[in-house]
Amino acid sequence: MAKGVSRISVSLPPEVLTEFDETIGFLGLTRSKAIQVAMRDFLTEHRWAGEKGEVAGALTMIYDHEVRGLNEALTDVQHDYRHVITSTTHVHLDERNCLEIVAVRGEAETIRRLARELMTKRGIKQLKLSILLL
Repeated sequence: MAKGVSRISVSLPPEVLTEFDETIGFLGLTRSKAIQVAMRDFLTEHRWAGEKGEVAGALTMIYDHEVRGLNEALTDVQHDYRHVITSTTHVHLDERNCLEIVAVRGEAETIRRLARELMTKRGIKQLKLSILLL
């Protein structure tokens, strides 16, 4: 084993391992390399959670615009956080579902509050926050 490398063991459901192996085979990766990439992505995605200071990124959400009051609630939240929202893009996915991408820049804690507030709204189906440290 190479110096500075740790060997670990993980337990996975068989169907997850099967899909993982198929995907890494398609990509030409070894299990070790794919897990290293996945762990780095996980760390990058979540490292900022305890950060203070200025960050930038995008908040991506899919929601059901037919849920009563949701559009107004989203607009109100975005107006409340206009000091950290730099732009938004709205996409109609189908008759009910919309994709909204909100570009943000500001204090990390403020961005976390914005994401938490949006996530609590009834009708939000999925929300992902991608942050980059400045």
